[in-house]
Amino acid sequence: MRILMLGPKRNNIIHYLKSFGDEVINTDKKIDERSEYLEDVDFIISYGYRYLLSKNVINRFNRKAVNLHISLLPWNRGADPNLWSFLEDTPKGVTIHYMDSGLDTGDIIAQREVGYTQQDTLRTSYDRLIKEIENLFFEVWPYIRSGRVKAFPQPKEGTYHRLIDKKPYEYLLTEGWDTPVTKLIGKALK
Repeated sequence: MRILMLGPKRNNIIHYLKSFGDEVINTDKKIDERSEYLEDVDFIISYGYRYLLSKNVINRFNRKAVNLHISLLPWNRGADPNLWSFLEDTPKGVTIHYMDSGLDTGDIIAQREVGYTQQDTLRTSYDRLIKEIENLFFEVWPYIRSGRVKAFPQPKEGTYHRLIDKKPYEYLLTEGWDTPVTKLIGKALK
């Protein structure tokens, strides 16, 4: 199988995919339906990719395009999911879902709730989420790859954020990504 991995290079995931004898092509560049990256590709995996795929690409890879997202969807779709899970005190976790034409709105394949400690910072909580999403992927990829996975639609509620949405709260990040999460909990609730 030939797999297109979208997003920053994730060596753990790429090495795991290659262990199945699959070829992996990785890019973080914006692609469209005419992209050379899509030539002879059987499957798309998106992980930290900053662009939406067009409806044409999604339709071409129906149930053969998944996204790894570090939030417990439907909460915190879009940008900075870890930050928003604290600012809005929403459920925390990781989700693997099929891609559709929306932003983090596709049917859910697998999820895992992930807790935090009072000593956590944004950085340590992020690192934990990365470890958990990769472990979850390792568990479910054989089922996704073979088409033996049952997905379910996302609940209608949830939240969505753009990069610009964090601007009014940047002053709270007094220590950057080393800011303790306890200083952020609920700060964006109205």
